Amino acid sequence: MTTSVHWQKSTFSGGGDGNACVELASANNRILLRESDAPAEELRTSPAALAQLLRAIKEGER
Repeated sequence: MTTSVHWQKSTFSGGGDGNACVELASANNRILLRESDAPAEELRTSPAALAQLLRAIKEGER
């Protein structure tokens, strides 16, 4: 049985079809990421790893 995944994009992306953005979803304790213009390619990560990445971005690390 397949579970439907609800993809979300940032409100900063705008509403048009031409707006490429990163979309996020949650499934089975994993975070899924994809580019809106390449939806068949997905990255999977843990919530902790994504939180660490976001903290590093906010702190200006590379």
